[in-house]
Amino acid sequence: MRPTATIMTLATLASIALLGGCADKKTNDPTSTSAPSSAGLPTAGAPSVTDPITNTKSVESDPCSAISADEMTAIAGKVKRTRSEDMTAGIACTWVFELSPNTINAGLVTANKDGLNALYAQHAAGSLTTFKPVDPISGYPAVVYANGGEGKGNCTLAIGVRNDLVYNVIPRLSNEHPSFADPCGLATKVAAAAIKNLKGA
Repeated sequence: MRPTATIMTLATLASIALLGGCADKKTNDPTSTSAPSSAGLPTAGAPSVTDPITNTKSVESDPCSAISADEMTAIAGKVKRTRSEDMTAGIACTWVFELSPNTINAGLVTANKDGLNALYAQHAAGSLTTFKPVDPISGYPAVVYANGGEGKGNCTLAIGVRNDLVYNVIPRLSNEHPSFADPCGLATKVAAAAIKNLKGA
């Protein structure tokens, strides 16, 4: 298992101290029906990614290209600006909305080479305060999780795009945002758009 500092990359990616969440951590792990990959993944009860996205280099280097401003506006509201942040966990994009102080941060967590398996292992070790496998997004397994910092308007969503790679989405919404009561629902829409564009890359 990789160290917690490596696996829990979302705080680094988003340059925030606390992780979002919107679900009860008491849930059963899903079981995988697929055989592990040649790299020894999945592990720890994590589901296998059966249709891995291999062409991710462009989004790894330019995370804001995963979703256009027009697409994001249709999903979450008028985008004021975007910015890329080069962090040790990978390069993330932050979409800043005209309705302040709402943001969505998302990107591929390239420093985590264990993908969703890392989160399942952390859950098994009892080191996460929220862990909830959710319905697959466009056919890709996903988990809502946090290591503290749960609160209204926050969500941390990880989607396995390969057995060894996740795409993370973190909305941080004020009570004026239409999705304030369901930030994980908004994160799911953002993830679906990103997956569609990643598969079309």
